[in-house]
Amino acid sequence: MNPIRLATNCVVTLGLLSLVSCEPRVAQPRSLGYELVTTYPHDITASTQGLLLHEGVYYESTGGYDQSTLRRVDPESGRVLQLRHLPVNAFGEGLALLDDRLFQLEWTSGTGFIYDRESFNRLGEFQYDGEGWGLAWDGNYFVLSDGTATLRFMDPDSFTVARTVTVRDHRGRVDELNELEFIEGKVYANRWHHDDILVIDPISGNVEATLDLTSLERPRPRDPESVLNGIAYDPKTRLLHVTGKCWPRVYVLRVME
Repeated sequence: MNPIRLATNCVVTLGLLSLVSCEPRVAQPRSLGYELVTTYPHDITASTQGLLLHEGVYYESTGGYDQSTLRRVDPESGRVLQLRHLPVNAFGEGLALLDDRLFQLEWTSGTGFIYDRESFNRLGEFQYDGEGWGLAWDGNYFVLSDGTATLRFMDPDSFTVARTVTVRDHRGRVDELNELEFIEGKVYANRWHHDDILVIDPISGNVEATLDLTSLERPRPRDPESVLNGIAYDPKTRLLHVTGKCWPRVYVLRVME
């Protein structure tokens, strides 16, 4: 019994039962290049889960039970300018900025934390279903990843889900989506245990391009969990800042088509 593949990426199995399964057809993503502009030092104890750049400084969320932090960091020196520890039973994840408030995910509790950007005082909490991995602000909604192929677009006031998209490339669904950044109308995403950054259309969920960063940080830290994770963007210079969990460097890249 041979399946028949239709032009729409539907598979029909002929036999006693006829089953039809369909996946939208997605073009193969184009490959992006990059130029290494510079590197900055990075704290090797910082297991980066969320990274953003605002007014010339990094804001970073780090993970690990009894190790998770929120921090403000000077890029050029790597010096931690401000630090707040999370509760010992919390595992910090994605981080996003809206106005003067920082929103930080926690991995498994379904509860995130809201801070004043300047003082790091906690202003409140927010709730979401399931796990929290990556978080970004697209100008209208928070975009949340949970380690699956689904991105959730969430209302900034109620944190209810306004819509979802399933991320796909030419091979099918793309899961293990992790740290996120919204850049010039696209969602940039790390994948857990992968060395490429995905450029995702936020409407269709299609992966439009990939940025292969396999050559960065060699040799890698010995811990197999010290993977590429951390995407920040400077709209003034249009440079991409990337790092990994417990990496000794942040890489500043000029991305090229």
